[in-house]
Amino acid sequence: MKENGQPTAGLGAASVAAGPAASAIPAVAYRPTPGRPPGLEVLDLPELAARALERGRPLTGPGRPAFHLIIAVRDGGLRCSVDFTAYELGPGDWLWVWPGQVLQFPGGPGECRATVLVFPTGFPSAATDALIRDAEYVPYRLVTPAPARQTALLGLLDALVEEHADLGGLALEAYIETLRDLLSVILIRLVHLADPRRQTRAGGGKPFHRFRQAVEEGFGRTHRVEDYAAELGYSPRTLTRATRAALGCGAKRYIDDRVLLEAKRLLIHTSLTPTAISVRIGFAYPTVFSAFFRQHTGMTPTEFRCLTQT
Repeated sequence: MKENGQPTAGLGAASVAAGPAASAIPAVAYRPTPGRPPGLEVLDLPELAARALERGRPLTGPGRPAFHLIIAVRDGGLRCSVDFTAYELGPGDWLWVWPGQVLQFPGGPGECRATVLVFPTGFPSAATDALIRDAEYVPYRLVTPAPARQTALLGLLDALVEEHADLGGLALEAYIETLRDLLSVILIRLVHLADPRRQTRAGGGKPFHRFRQAVEEGFGRTHRVEDYAAELGYSPRTLTRATRAALGCGAKRYIDDRVLLEAKRLLIHTSLTPTAISVRIGFAYPTVFSAFFRQHTGMTPTEFRCLTQT
């Protein structure tokens, strides 16, 4: 794999350079191109960089897209990081960034030639969403298809690029459905390539997906499985069973992992103090947060921040 699995050097320094006001990771909202129907944007890297500059957030700095972003590299190389993992993309690589992840291109777009797909969560059909949504938890974002599959995927991508450019060639509803269907095949294939074993897992069904959404909205208030169970009308045992079916871990472990991820994001990409971070992610006392962080990482929050700046 073309990743080092370690915190990306220099990210902490970039956040400190933003000054004391850098109290939050910059959010990047989805904005469709004027004059085009919302749903899917097909760009190249210079266009992506230009849009980032228009918003005052260059690609070299960290950003938190509120949309999916898929990069298919055709030629050249590209360096980027996604939630503390550094990637070096080359020809034939596909990288899928999910909404809410922290994305950064330390060297900018460079000379890389790539096709970039940008779309909000609601654009794929409900059937496609059901097939891909567990892939949010697949640890490896970068896939390099074997030659035969790569040829098929690039054929689909080229067809998608061509159809996207032909805005007036079909009635609007037919145009959108054509884009949606072509994108769906690409997404489903990428999910399978990223985690071929997924087809053998039962999945957590509706209880897990409701639980996941509740944790995403509430981890800054509570870390207790019992609280989410009461809110959703399930038993703690049901949520634990559903989470284990979907991810292979229990409900409490899932909550802790989500809290830890947010803590790391804020430590690396903002200048918030550990005390302020502890409040944001739902700890009543900074000492409890520090103990939690050390238990899961072997370091204090301050030690982790310093490590990522060296």
